[in-house]
This record gives sequence, C-alpha cells and structure tokens, in this order.
Amino acid sequence: MTILNTLICLAQFSFEYDGADSLGLSANSMGLGSLDSASIIGLVLIGLAGVVGSIVQNRMMANMKRFSAEEISLTGAQVARRMLDAHGLDDVQITHVRGQLTDHYNPVNRTVNLSDVVYSQSTVAAMAVAAHECGHAVQHAKAYAWLGLRSRLVPMVNIGSRLGQIVLMVGLALAAAGGSTLVAWIGLGLFASTTVFALVTLPVEFDASRRALAWLRDSGMATCSAHGQAQSALRWAAMTYVSAALSSIAMLVYYALHLLSSASRSRR
Repeated sequence: MTILNTLICLAQFSFEYDGADSLGLSANSMGLGSLDSASIIGLVLIGLAGVVGSIVQNRMMANMKRFSAEEISLTGAQVARRMLDAHGLDDVQITHVRGQLTDHYNPVNRTVNLSDVVYSQSTVAAMAVAAHECGHAVQHAKAYAWLGLRSRLVPMVNIGSRLGQIVLMVGLALAAAGGSTLVAWIGLGLFASTTVFALVTLPVEFDASRRALAWLRDSGMATCSAHGQAQSALRWAAMTYVSAALSSIAMLVYYALHLLSSASRSRR
C-alpha cells in the first residue's frame, strides 16, 4: 500500500466528518452513522496492513543484509547457471540488471535477470535470490498453472492499476454530488483486478522458493547452515508479497464499504 493511498483515505474520511460538523450536524442526525463506521473500519484495516507491511519489510531487509555477509564459493550468477542446467534449461539466459531487489524472471524472452549485487556476489543472500528466480524459470518450463494464470492476468492488471483509482475517484465524486455509484463500482472492479493479481502471485512466489530450496538441498549446493539461512531469507521475501496482498485487500474493503454506504444513503 502506498502512502498516497493512505492519504487519500484519510482525506476522504476527514472531509466526510468535518463537512458534517461544520454545518452543525452530527453524523447520526444526517443518517451518516453507517458511513463513519465504514470509514473507521476501513482505516483500521489499512492501518493494520501498513503496520504488518512495515514489520515484514524491515525483517526482510535485515535478513538480506545479514546473509549478504555470509560468503559461499559461487556467485549468484554461477548458482543460477548450475540450477538452470540441472533442470535442462540451458537455453535460458542469465543477465544482470541495475538496482536493488530488481531480480526477476522474464517468461517472454526466457531470461533470469539478477541485480548487480546478486549477480556478482558470493553470498548466501545472492544464492537464495538467484535460485528463487530460477525457480520461476522451472515453473515456466513445467507449465505451472498458477504462473500461467498470473501471466494471463497481466493485461487486465495493467489497465486496472492505471485506471482503477482514477475511475474510482471520479465515481466517488459523482456519488458525493448525488449521482449514481455505477462509475465508482466500475472503478472498484478495475482496482479489484490488482487484488486478484496479488493473491494469485502468492502461490507462484512460495512455489518458486520451494523449488529453489529443494534444489539447493538435493544438489548439495548449500551446506546445512547455508540452507537454513537461505530458507529464512526466502521466507521473509515471500512474506512481502503476503503483506502486499493484505494491503490491497484492505484498500478494496475500504472502498467497498464506502460505496455500500453511499448506495444505502441514495436509497433513502
């Protein structure tokens, strides 16, 4: 969840409450008690999701920093090449990309893209991340159903992430002016596609880590100690996707409650 989303929600809640108070009217006297309750519930969920996300992010970064100090004999790129070759994926190329935590697998051109740190360093953290990204390449080669579903969702999610909140904000403004909530519901539907994508991403990420850890263990690439460290690093990395999904769900619930309250008032 972005800070902008939180500020938008806080601004909406503040406007609803202060607007009624400035007119000398209470929420109950205007029949807006349900709206205030919905806003409070939504904001509580968003706040909790934000706290969870912050904790998970900090733990993940702390683990990556800690295990980046644990050296092994191979670089991340070398680990990736060995894992790919072990699965018969010698046609999958390994490249390095700029930035931190920018590692990813591209199913379009079949490349494992590793950040500079992961590509060139010989650490447990680099080994874990490189193996995880190769896990996605193995998923692709084996036609893993959840990965295929996520890929098919990408076009819809691109539209939803760009237009969802814009359409939703326009719809909420129209509803506040006494108009229909139809536009807002359309916007919410577009926004919901990003939540669905976040949920579908979870099994994809957890399975990629499972494949990576299994290969590191079975191949003898990682010692018992290094395997446990890699497992911890990948567990917390996967939890960032969980927290992202929770944040998306919290936002979706907030807007849904807001719209239901608007629809309820319009029927009175």
